Amino acid sequence: MTDLTPIDRAPAARDTELPAAAWALIDEATPASTRRAYREEWARFTRWCTTEQRTPLPATGETLAAYAAHLATRDKPLAPSSIGKALAAISKAHEVAGHPVDRRGAREVLRGYRKRYAGAGGQVKRAPALTLTALRAMVATLDPTTLVGVRDRAVIVLGFAMGARRSEIAALNLADLEPHPEGLQVTVRLSKTDKDGRGRLVAVPYGSNLATCPVRSVEQWRTALAHHGREAGPLFVRIDRHGRLGHVATGKGDPDGRITGETVAAIVRRAATAAGLDAAAAFSGHSLRRGFATAAYAAPDADLVRIARHGGWKEGSAALFGYIEEVDRWKRNPLVGIGL
Repeated sequence: MTDLTPIDRAPAARDTELPAAAWALIDEATPASTRRAYREEWARFTRWCTTEQRTPLPATGETLAAYAAHLATRDKPLAPSSIGKALAAISKAHEVAGHPVDRRGAREVLRGYRKRYAGAGGQVKRAPALTLTALRAMVATLDPTTLVGVRDRAVIVLGFAMGARRSEIAALNLADLEPHPEGLQVTVRLSKTDKDGRGRLVAVPYGSNLATCPVRSVEQWRTALAHHGREAGPLFVRIDRHGRLGHVATGKGDPDGRITGETVAAIVRRAATAAGLDAAAAFSGHSLRRGFATAAYAAPDADLVRIARHGGWKEGSAALFGYIEEVDRWKRNPLVGIGL
């Protein structure tokens, strides 16, 4: 294990003398995509520290506050959420190294910057929720006679039906699917909010519309995989321009050909663009999750607890409440019925 980086193996690893097996398990506690993002943020932070003659590890609370201010006041200031992610990466490096980190000053800097950002007209960029009408329009653009069309339909429709994160869609294996008389049972083994890997079981019923039925879409894709000799391993794999499943260029990507969360986002965006949806470039993998939440809550007899369990939101999730607020803004508007 020679290609270590500070964010994966903070220098204190040499002092604590943890065995390689222990570090491997620590690594697995953080998704690969998150580790990549953390490495990039850590590299930027250490470069800044070198320029400013500050110590990156352990960093003082003053150093973190100064760095947050640097990110907020540079020529092209970041969005508040991006600064928050940078601070999270620095905190993670300290946590792995066993060093305490004081983020109080940095939080105050960020709080002040959020007000300035909003006052200047800045807005938090959110992936638009995918409506059922938009979902049908996107699926209609996919060619069901091609491998790409069959795969992309399964990705989009199953992701929407599960209310899944793009990382959860990409991580699914064929073994995670279990046929059921009412549809399909899907086991989500790892999730952003499931740090201990307990997993959750998601029941996906048959759809009433053949084109957007998640069970039939997935079954068609599984049949295509079996035809190509794939009856185990990842559910969704890459397809190259020659139509080869799971082909990986030398030294690139997972050897099993699994797609990434970024691929899920690209699939959604490509279909949205093909369907001519407004602001199609803003659609992403998260649009599936937001779309499920708003559509499920707008349905008759909506049950917020069941919606949260289905999509893997924590109890009292602020994110989920933010999604349903878009529905409540009109569904339960306090002005309705007052006689204006």
